[in-house]
Amino acid sequence: MPLLPARLLMMLALTPLLQSCQPAGHAPNAVPGAAKPALAASGAVQPTLASYHDNTGSEDTLSGGVRLIPITTPKGTFKVWTKRVGHNPRIKVLLLHGGPGATHEYFEAFDSYFPGEGIEYYYYDQLGSAYSDQPKDGSLWELDRFVDEVEQVRQALKLDKDNFYLLGHSWGGLLAIEYALKHQQHLKGLVISNMMASIPEYVRYAERTLMPAMDQQALKEILKLEAKKDFDNPRYMELLIPHYYVHHILRMPADQWPDPVKRGFDKTNREVYVPMQGPSEMSSSGKLERWDRVADLGKITVPTLTVGGQHDTMDPKHMEKMAALMPKGRYLHCPQGSHMSMYDDQKTYFQGLVRFIRDVDQDRR
Repeated sequence: MPLLPARLLMMLALTPLLQSCQPAGHAPNAVPGAAKPALAASGAVQPTLASYHDNTGSEDTLSGGVRLIPITTPKGTFKVWTKRVGHNPRIKVLLLHGGPGATHEYFEAFDSYFPGEGIEYYYYDQLGSAYSDQPKDGSLWELDRFVDEVEQVRQALKLDKDNFYLLGHSWGGLLAIEYALKHQQHLKGLVISNMMASIPEYVRYAERTLMPAMDQQALKEILKLEAKKDFDNPRYMELLIPHYYVHHILRMPADQWPDPVKRGFDKTNREVYVPMQGPSEMSSSGKLERWDRVADLGKITVPTLTVGGQHDTMDPKHMEKMAALMPKGRYLHCPQGSHMSMYDDQKTYFQGLVRFIRDVDQDRR
């Protein structure tokens, strides 16, 4: 589930080490192409270029689509950052980033695809993330409060069941599941990207599938550091980058990771991340440790897409099973993808995502 802490970005400066750290058979400069999804035959009516970029009457025109939305919490009112891109009264996608405590920035790959498809979408930094307020109160980092925050954002942006698609990636996918279970009457469509419906099963997958496939000497040293709770030791990331991250987080040399990914991860707020996820990068020990919603997936009745990568930290078979458990579920498999499939299997990811959105829009569910 977790996105990476700031200490990973510090390690990206170790270029000589990182240049050799890439999955076998993966071309060093193989960045997926940005071909536009071939969906012209979908029959969907797309907004004109002029209407898509028409800001007439928008309250956020002066700020280029940015709005700071007041959020009421048990500890007072704070502001969260959002940014609208485009206009489409029928299709509005709210993006929930991972972490917890990362930022919206790694979603910037969507700029290469959604505008061309006429899809209106919203970047959004959750409370505690870099572009939003960052209160120093650990009692705010609770799942129910985050769900309520998303609902307040929805209301402020005037999203509703006729146009509201919620896309959550990683921790954002967990949050999207919880939101749907409480507020799905407001949703038109749901996307759960690279997130399992059970943290215990995620941990078991790491222990039973991913760890046995790693270099065992490196794994032994990683686990020894974790047992000592020596997570800030530089050696921890020196080992994790070549033996775990470039295989299961983003499958390209870490020094070549796209700038939006580096920026988003670099700003991760560990005061949010650690209490909820825990300090380990291969397990979970925080407030979400026992979270499991597999038995409740059948209650999600809105059209839902789950996305999994073959090389993900998350079990792709589990994410396929999730889709089967939901009455209107659909699974998108990214055969070259890892946890950041929107980058390392970009064409597959965006073609499948846009097709799902178009199908829901045209009621082909």
